[in-house]
Parts: sequence; structure tokens; C-alpha cells
Amino acid sequence: MIQEIKVKNFLSFKKEITFSFEATKDTFAEDYQVVEVAPGVRLLRFAMVYGANASGKSNLLSVIRFLGSFWRNIPQSVDEGTNIIPFLLDFETPNNPSEFEIIFYVENKKYWYQLTIDKQAVVSEKLFVYNSVQPTLLFDRKLENDQSVIHYGAPIKISSVEKEKITVECLKNMSFFAARNKVNISLPEIDEAKQWVLKHIMPIVAPETSLFEYAENHITKDALLKTHLLNFLKQADFNISDIKTDIIKETIPEQYLNLFLNDENIPALEKDRLRKEKTISRYETSFEHTVNLQNQLSKFYLSKDLESLGTLRTFGIETAIYYAQQNNSVLAIDEVENSLHPQLLRLILLDFLRNKSRSQLIVTTHYDPLLNDISKLDDQRIFRKDSVWFTEKMDSGHTDVYSLAEFRGLNRLSSVQKAYNQGNFGAVPQINF
Repeated sequence: MIQEIKVKNFLSFKKEITFSFEATKDTFAEDYQVVEVAPGVRLLRFAMVYGANASGKSNLLSVIRFLGSFWRNIPQSVDEGTNIIPFLLDFETPNNPSEFEIIFYVENKKYWYQLTIDKQAVVSEKLFVYNSVQPTLLFDRKLENDQSVIHYGAPIKISSVEKEKITVECLKNMSFFAARNKVNISLPEIDEAKQWVLKHIMPIVAPETSLFEYAENHITKDALLKTHLLNFLKQADFNISDIKTDIIKETIPEQYLNLFLNDENIPALEKDRLRKEKTISRYETSFEHTVNLQNQLSKFYLSKDLESLGTLRTFGIETAIYYAQQNNSVLAIDEVENSLHPQLLRLILLDFLRNKSRSQLIVTTHYDPLLNDISKLDDQRIFRKDSVWFTEKMDSGHTDVYSLAEFRGLNRLSSVQKAYNQGNFGAVPQINF
């Protein structure tokens, strides 16, 4: 689980900002919204971020997107750069490196990762583990004479030959994790952290992201997923009683076969299959609707093309959330309310929170009525105050990030939503009507 993320000089984050999943002393929904990962360390499973357009909400999720991509990416050459974008609305920051820190837990073990990186190369990369109160260095990678130099901490048992293999693979514009992944050796404590960052941080879901194909692919292989989706769709009043997904094989015309065979993104094994079978598979999904006709229940199938955007988005989002929960992963959704009815949005978020796991969900949203679910009495509340964050665009163009829990007197407010719209917390557009 993520405890804390820090970032500086990246996109709209000029100054260092801190985003934290650490819970306050508030005991509301302690049993299912908070996980105690270590004695005295209580982490939240959910966070939602509010702010005006262009205030940096999506950029906050882009921090997670960049790190996830950087940890995995294997560049073809040192000339590709790092795809880093520093804060550009300044005279100095475009020429300075970006800085990232992330503290996370793998089960009950705490790790601290640091990265300093510019447009061309990794300047510094470090990983620490907490076997006691103080951090213990696992590796320290620096740029010296335009080459990566890696030093290992005392807990890491590695031969000089193995050190050399990793150093050779570790181009200056790639992560240590990606380089280490190319060398067949055992580094248990480093690998524990590597496996977590590579397998438990899911791709960002943007407003334009189509998750339907992702859901189709998984529902054909996972009966429990199908049961979960049907139960959720029934609870959400979609009148959908069954989902049918068939795999259709179609012959590829000769004139298009070479296009697939020359596509660099298609794996070699799949190209071999295409040469032999000359077929391509596609999914065909239809939804069974049960309706009442003349006091008799009747069933009809509608293709996915006839379903609403809200139905398809719910189908996809619930699939992503299901796997986040199953795998104890971190999932981020930008503008989560897109194409969803407010009551359906509440159900999606509440359903996630009610299912205990070590998964974490972070969403950005403009839908401020959710803030009213904080003002209510505990038997009617849904969200915790420390789950709400704001992004504020400052006069100099940079983004400030802060938590609702930082404000005093919240318990005296009859409506957090009203206070937010009145500008009591900032993070609203300054519009002159």
C-alpha cells in the first residue's frame, strides 16, 4: 500500500508537494476504510481529489502514471530520453531535474524509493527498506561521467559479475528495476519491492479510456468476475440478468496479413500463430435484459453497441475495481463521474469501500455533492474527512496540494459541499460572471 508520494518540478508541481494516504485519528469506518500495516501506521484505502479545471488534479495521477511507466520501460537506446516534463512556467525549473519519492508497504514491510531525473537521464535513484526505525539502503544509483554507477547496501549479497551485468543493462535513461529485470539473479529484498511496484500499480483510467475490451477479455476467463458484475448490475438497477461474451474467429484477408506481421507491437509468438492460422479473434458481448411484459418476465439480448455509455463504463470500471481488490493493487481514475449517474457513482465507491482488502482507490472528480456524505452523522456518512484532497492553481501557475483534514472546525459545518462552493477551502475556479 502507498503511504506517501512526494513530487517536485514535474508538470504543474513546481514546489515539492506531498500526497498521503496516512489516516488521521478519526475512527469513522475504521474497520473497512483503514488498514493498519504496521503498529501505529494506519493507511486509507480511498482518496478523492477536488479542484478547478487546469488546477493539477490529473497531473497528480500523472505522477503515478509516470512512475509506473518508468519502472517498466526498457528504452532501445540512450538517445530516447526519459519523457520527463518539468515545470515549464518558470525561467529556472525547465533546466532542473524532477524529484520523486514514494513510501509504500509490501505486506508489513516499509520501503522508501527516491528518484531524481532530468529529460535525458536518471541523476539519482535509491531504495531503502525499514527493518527497524531507521532506513537501510538497498541500492544507490548515481550518474557519473554520463554513466550509471550502482552501489549496494549491506543486506544485498551480490557478486562482482552480477553487479557488472546489471550495470551494463542499466542505461542512463531507464530505471534500476527495469534493468534488474533483464538479469537472471536473486535479490530478495529488492525484488520484493520491484514486484510490488510492477504488479500492484494499475494503469490510470482516464475519461477517454475504454475499459470495455479489458472487461470482455477477462470475463471469458473468470467466472467469479462475471458473478460479481451481474450482482453489481442488478444492485444498480440495470435490468441486466446475464452477460454473454463469445470469442469469434475471423479469417484475415491476405492483403492485411502483412500489416500484422510487420507490426512491432505484436509479439513473435502471436506472429507465428498468425502465419499458421491466418485468423484473428474478437469478442462479441451481449447483455440479457429481463423485462416485465403483461405481468410476465421476458428476456431479450442487446448487443454492446445498443447499450448506453454509462452501462459500458460501469462494466469496465467495476472490472478494474474488482481486480484492484483481488490483487491488493492501487487504481487511479480521473474524472470518475464521467457518464455515471450520481447515485450509481456513490454505489461504485461505497461498494469498493465495503469490500475489505489492501487495495487503494484514488479518484479525481468535479462532483461536489459527494462532499455532503462527509457532513452527515456517522450512521449516514460514507467518506472520511482525511480522504478528501484539493489541488489549487497558484498565481505563479504551479499547483498546491492539501487535505481537507488540515482545516479546523469541520465538525461544526452543516455542509462541507456548501463551504467548498463558497471558497472556504480554495480549489474552486475564480470566475467573474
